[in-house]
Parts: sequence; C-alpha cells; structure tokens
Amino acid sequence: MKKNIAFLVLLLGIACGEKKTVDKMVETDTQAKVKLMTLDPGHFHAALVQKTMYPQVDSTIYLFAPDGPEVNDFLNKIDSYNSRETDPTAWKVNKYLGDDYLEKMIADKPGNVMIVAGKNSKKIDYVLEAVKAGLNVYADKPLVINPEGFKKLQQAFEIAEKNGVLIYDIMTERFESTTLMQKTFSDIPEIFGELIDGSVEEPAISKESVHHFFKYVSGQPLVRPAWFFDVNEEGEGIVDVTTHLVDLVQWEAFPNQIIDITSINMVKAKRWPTVLTKEEFQKVTGLDSYPEYLEKDIENDKLNVFCNGEMIYNINGKYAKVSVIWNYQAPEGTGDTHYSIMRGTKSDLIIKQGEKEGYKPTLYIAPKEQDGFDGLLKTAIDDKITAQFAGTTMEKMDNGTYRINIPDEFKIGHEAHFGQVTENYLKYLEAGELPEWEVPNMISKYYTTTKAYELAKK
Repeated sequence: MKKNIAFLVLLLGIACGEKKTVDKMVETDTQAKVKLMTLDPGHFHAALVQKTMYPQVDSTIYLFAPDGPEVNDFLNKIDSYNSRETDPTAWKVNKYLGDDYLEKMIADKPGNVMIVAGKNSKKIDYVLEAVKAGLNVYADKPLVINPEGFKKLQQAFEIAEKNGVLIYDIMTERFESTTLMQKTFSDIPEIFGELIDGSVEEPAISKESVHHFFKYVSGQPLVRPAWFFDVNEEGEGIVDVTTHLVDLVQWEAFPNQIIDITSINMVKAKRWPTVLTKEEFQKVTGLDSYPEYLEKDIENDKLNVFCNGEMIYNINGKYAKVSVIWNYQAPEGTGDTHYSIMRGTKSDLIIKQGEKEGYKPTLYIAPKEQDGFDGLLKTAIDDKITAQFAGTTMEKMDNGTYRINIPDEFKIGHEAHFGQVTENYLKYLEAGELPEWEVPNMISKYYTTTKAYELAKK
C-alpha cells in the first residue's frame, strides 16, 4: 500500500482548485493539506473530531448532509468549539444540504478524507462509495452491523488497497490511560508472565462496559435522534459498543500480531433489551411520541431496545468474554464504566470503576505469588512505566493486590481521545499506509461481532 512521494503529495493535495476539479496537482508553493469532508453527521462523534485543530488539516470542513436537526446539532457543536474562551478552534464549514448529499460529495470531491459518524445501517455503503471514488475513510464505529455488511466491508478493503486509500475506524479506547497501562504491564514477563488460555467459565481476558442513554457531552445534555433506538439503523448492542471491546482484546492480548478470522471461534452469545418508558424516551430525544418505525419494539407503551449483548469466544487459542450493558441514566456523580481483567501466569491485571474507585477507572495488579513481587513491581514501574506515565506510583492494598496510581494529567477523558486517534490517523495518511496488522485485524474484529450477532439471534 506504500506510495511514492509524488503520489502522496497528490493524494493530500486533492481539491485545492475549484470544487469539481478533483485531479488538479497542488501548486509547488502551496502547502499540501488534508481536507476533511464530513458526510451525514448523525452522531455527535462526528463533531468531536473537530474539537481540536491539526496543523496538517485545512481549516475548512466540507459538509454534505440531509437538512434536519442532526446536522444542526453538528454545526452548533462546531460553533461552540470555535467560540469557547479557552483554546478556541477556527473551523470554517462549507456546507451542502440536500437529499443527494452522497452523490454531491462523490461528484465534487473537495476533500480527500471522508469522516462519517451516523446511521450505522448506511455506513458501509458510504464507505464503499468513498473508496471507489479514491477517497480515504475515517469512520466512527461500527463499520458494519450485520453479516451482509461484513461482506461489503471485505470488498471495501480490497477496493481501498487497489485505489491506494486508507479505511480506519476510530478506536478511542486504545488511548484511555488505564487501558494503556494494563497493556503495558501485560508485556512485562516479570510481572504478568503470559496470558493463560482460560476457559468458558473463566476467560483469559474479559471486558465489560456500561453505557447510558442520557448523558452530557461538551457540557450540554445529549439529545439523541430517535433512530438511535432503532436496532435496524443503529445496530444491536452486540455489534455496536462491543466493537471497542473486541478491538481491545485483540490489541492487548496479541499486540502487533495479524489475527486471521480462521483463528476465531464463537462459543456463546446472547442479547437482551433495555426497556425505556415514554417519559425517558421523550427526555433523551425531545420528541412527544414514538416514531412509527419504532412501533415494532413497543410493548405496553414502553420501548424495548436490544442494546445489551454478551459473547464468549476463542481467539488464537485464548478464551475471551465481551459484554455491553445500556442503562437509561447513570446515578448522580457517575457515568459510563469499564471493567476488564487479563489473567496471567504470574498476576492478573484488573481495571475497576466502581464506587470504591470514585467511579474512575483504576488498575489493580493481583500477584499469584507474593514473595519478591513488591520489588519486581517497583523496578518495572521505575524502568518501564514512568517513561510513558511519569509520576506513576504503586500502593499495596490489604488484600495483597496493588493499586496503580496514574497521575491525573494522563486522564484526559473520552472526548479528548478523538483528537489523539485523529493525530494517529494523520500520521498514517502521511506515510501512505497503516501498520500491517491493522487491516486484517479490523476484518477479524467485525467478523467477531457479526458472528456473535448471528449466534445471539438463533
């Protein structure tokens, strides 16, 4: 997928002329810029990419979308970032609103990277059209929500390679400091040993996340579109949020390794609904009544949303468990939570985020043998951890486990992770390629989620 320098300059400099002049080479005295096109921003994650600015990205965003409240919400968020007192952005939006927004984007191609975060049912079709047109893709998860979509994804990656463009999904959780720390310790044999094989009853690696429909984003109550509650559009929970967790299983347990779909065997999978009252639905959507397309999911005037799911599978000979739960609203002072455990031959690495932790993700290390572990852990922190997380300390608990205290400066929050992922993607664009394991592992990731979906539906 590598490109020579001349082709890279052409790729990153597309559309420096008029809108419909897509093949014009940049002038020699013009700095090549990445130009972003945001397509149909139905999810607030589309705006979070623009919460910060990037020197290699042109300050004009090209927006193509149907008119309506969702695009207005996107524009309002961009305006709030531009007008904030601290570190304001300076985005300019060149917008086209109309029902033929996809066709217009493909025809004009004023940019070279398509950002998409919205209805998951349409996302893979957007991706396919973009790569066919020679555009790079930067997409919110999930790229697909069913087996039919997975087949299209395989096709999209083949076309992207042929056309020399990149498809990349936004995996923000790789940048969460506690998860990064868990991964780092799992790569220190003196502390972790090796990941055990595990079993169905006690998997080698488990991850669970709890989310909430009503929450605050950028300081404002989040208004969700009604289609978010339609599993035909958003996808069921077992193929949506689980994307992050399946990605972390692969990324932590098998770092920098290519994972083939033949090494994945789905063992168990299940799904269940979260039930919302009409009042709860009204509060989170701002609508007075249920839309007609949700009638299929309504019983006794309550909405059943199949947003919860769990899977147990074997990957490269290791058992893994992934589960996602959606509640209506978190208790006061709390928010979305994450639990994770990696079981090693010398210790277990456990992330908890409960009341005891002040609802903040916290890493614990539970050694299998106490003798000498204290000194080994101190050495590991001094030699291998503080280089990445300066100021990290350890604290031995009464039960013999160790709490790892990460300085607050590394706990920047979910919204800020979008900027970190984007900076990573921009480096890949400049290089003209992704790490060799990223594409096969994206394929394996969505193979896993769609296989779980198939099994859970039986």
